Amino acid sequence: MVKQWFLDRLLESLNDESIPENFKDFVKAQDMENENISKMIDANPRILFDVFDEHKVYIEILVDYKKPDVTFTYTVINDDTMYSNPSHYNNRIEAEKEAIEQAFQMLNNKL
Repeated sequence: MVKQWFLDRLLESLNDESIPENFKDFVKAQDMENENISKMIDANPRILFDVFDEHKVYIEILVDYKKPDVTFTYTVINDDTMYSNPSHYNNRIEAEKEAIEQAFQMLNNKL
């Protein structure tokens, strides 16, 4: 599902008259390797938020900046369920990675 979402967005981005047809054909012939998608997600997990949004699974990252050390928590929501994680993370990316794992579980339960 994630691989197809990225491929669809890539193909949509080619709908531009300024891009030569031979380049469009070349890109369409390429296969997106799971390993490459995995690297993109590890580097920037929030790129998956749009995937989840399209499937009505929403991730909310909350920031507590009132304490001396800023902490992050998350909530994941879909039509039937809301999951609020009581854990606190020292940085946003840790919270995002955990939220994405929870979002995948909720998405799989919907399918």
